[in-house]
Amino acid sequence: MDAPLVKLADLLRHPDDLDKIATLKLDFARKKAAVDSQLRAGLRDQLETTQSGMTGLSDGQKAVQQIKEEMMQIDKLCSESQNMIKDFATINQVSQAHRNFGAVEAMRRNLETFNDRLSQVEQMLRADDEDPENMPNLLPIHYELTQLRNIRDDAMEQIQRADDTSLQSTLEDYFERLDGAIDWFDEHVGLVATSLITLVTAENNNLVVRFALVIEAEEKSDQRVQALQDAMRDHKEIASRFQGITDGAKTVRGYKGKFLQAIEAYAEAQFTQTREAFLDDPSRLEKELRWYFNDLNAVRLGMTPLMPKKWNIMRTYTQIYHKMMHDFLIALINDPETSSAHTLEIISWPEKYYKKMAKLGFPQDDATLTPHVLDNRETELVREFRQLIIKFLDEWIDRIGKQERQAFVERATVEGANLDQDEYGYFRTRNLVDLWRMLREQIDVAANSQRTDVVEGVVDAMFLRLRTRQQEIQKMLDEEAQRYEMGRVPELEGYQALQDWLVASANDQIASIDDREDEAAGGGSRISYLTSFREKIEPLVSPQYMERVDAEVAALRDGYVDLSTWCMTKFASLIFVVDFKAVMPDFFTPRWYGAATGMKQMVATLEEYVTDYRQVLHYSLVDVFVEIFSDELLVRYLGAVRNKGAKLKRADPFQDQIFADVAAVFELFDSMPRAEAAGNLKQTWRVTEQFLALLTVGKDGVAEAFITFKTAYWDLQISWVEAVLRSRDDFERSMLNIVKAQAAQIYVERGPETIMSKVK
Repeated sequence: MDAPLVKLADLLRHPDDLDKIATLKLDFARKKAAVDSQLRAGLRDQLETTQSGMTGLSDGQKAVQQIKEEMMQIDKLCSESQNMIKDFATINQVSQAHRNFGAVEAMRRNLETFNDRLSQVEQMLRADDEDPENMPNLLPIHYELTQLRNIRDDAMEQIQRADDTSLQSTLEDYFERLDGAIDWFDEHVGLVATSLITLVTAENNNLVVRFALVIEAEEKSDQRVQALQDAMRDHKEIASRFQGITDGAKTVRGYKGKFLQAIEAYAEAQFTQTREAFLDDPSRLEKELRWYFNDLNAVRLGMTPLMPKKWNIMRTYTQIYHKMMHDFLIALINDPETSSAHTLEIISWPEKYYKKMAKLGFPQDDATLTPHVLDNRETELVREFRQLIIKFLDEWIDRIGKQERQAFVERATVEGANLDQDEYGYFRTRNLVDLWRMLREQIDVAANSQRTDVVEGVVDAMFLRLRTRQQEIQKMLDEEAQRYEMGRVPELEGYQALQDWLVASANDQIASIDDREDEAAGGGSRISYLTSFREKIEPLVSPQYMERVDAEVAALRDGYVDLSTWCMTKFASLIFVVDFKAVMPDFFTPRWYGAATGMKQMVATLEEYVTDYRQVLHYSLVDVFVEIFSDELLVRYLGAVRNKGAKLKRADPFQDQIFADVAAVFELFDSMPRAEAAGNLKQTWRVTEQFLALLTVGKDGVAEAFITFKTAYWDLQISWVEAVLRSRDDFERSMLNIVKAQAAQIYVERGPETIMSKVK
């Protein structure tokens, strides 16, 4: 229904196209007529074919009925002919007596010569024992044994028909030697059957041909016996009239089936040796299976001309060998003795196998190569192998996580629990090196599969686990920090150890991504764990997948930076919550004024922290820590206008006190080794100038001060401005209304976030 609509939509895109409607109608009418004509012709052909089939069925039924009538007429003539011939009963009786006499005479001669003929057969068997590579008497032995078997079968059948079966045991004793000769001959035939590949390779074609003649003769005999048995079973009445044609073998001897079993037995012995060698060394699978293709090639080149064409011996061998190869590989997959290395070799085998079979004339889609040599389980096996690596990866990471959590819980009682120091004295968790080493080892394991899909699947899992690990570390530290922030830990037990953990965790993140760590620290340059990890992956995956790897590495790198920054931020936050808990509420209250201000105390405390942790904190994080602390201090300082009792009176020296506070902070910045970093921090603190302007400007200048502030800091929040204005002792509602009116009218261009975005 959609296709014509789409077509019309394409044809009638513009108003001018409406003029084409008449032409289009004629064109569609012509096409419809052509389609109708084709449909009528097809329908006519189908009707003719159906009629022809029905006529054929009717003719077939008539032919079957005519045959039945002819058979009934023949049977009637046979019955009537007995009455047409004079003395037919007497003639028939004499004829039967004559035939019986001849049969008895032949049976007597056969029984008299039976032992002598059997002795000759045994003599030929001994001769063949002495020359097993040629067996010159194979055909004469087979012929004589066939005759002797027929004699025995006829005699046993006759004695079983007789009313008196007392002589049956005597006959069985008389023929007992024949069974031994038959078994002897079967051993010779079996030896040849299991040695056919060797005989063909040695160009002993004569023996191969004679063996084929024996099997072919036995196959024809079995087919004849089977046909007679089927006839006797399905048409007993008719078959009973033609018992004379049952001379010869009376049972199916199954030499053709034994021949096929011999092929399996020969291959089974080869597969057994291959299995032992493969279990010892998985890399030898292809080498140990060379015999498989050599055998089939020998059959194709040497055996096919020597065997009956109807056997299609190459296809027969291939079907047997392929089924055994399938069973062999499936058994290895399910064998508890096999390892992942064995599984990898098996997964890689089908591609090689079908290439070799194609060279032998059997493409993969050939019906002879059914079922698939691995039941199309490669994808499943690859997934299982990949999951095995991932399972080990998860177990290792879980073990590391449990050790870290246990050590983290015990940090207050165990000195330096799970914390270590690297060659530069930086705090580190003890599992960082083990984690990255384990990841590289698992990459090696995946690479041993020589399959890109395995490596890529494992790498995907690793990226996911690394991201999850970042989240778990942050969650563990955050949950513990909340206990101190909410005052749930009496006497601050484990507080310093928590700070050490935050520092060590921050160092770990930087160590994972800092490619210049050693060089900047005064040693030889080296790449980071993450960069090394990427370089390990690159030659093992496809170029397309490397684009994904680069994206994941970039995301991980950002995550490590974020987590490291978060650790420093949480460290600073804890200082304010725990160390400065009693100081912060005093700002902008009467207790704030004086020489020994809270700001100087906090700066002194920060200097102590920087001094204590400078040697154990990664060099690149020292300035970051000071910057984070500076921002946190500034945010909390500006937010202190909300303190209970905060009121700035015109008569009080609050301007001088603010100058003193800022000066104390700047002294700390001046002590920093890098002047550039100190300058950036001072620039951030210059927001206090705008803050002071809001406090000191007259009532008429509040609106202008707000506009200036908002223009410089676009993310200035009106709620904080309201708190500042309310802290003035001359606050009036009109001042706030003016500011809100200006806030609704003023437009400022947005840019990067400023410090004021954090001031609520």
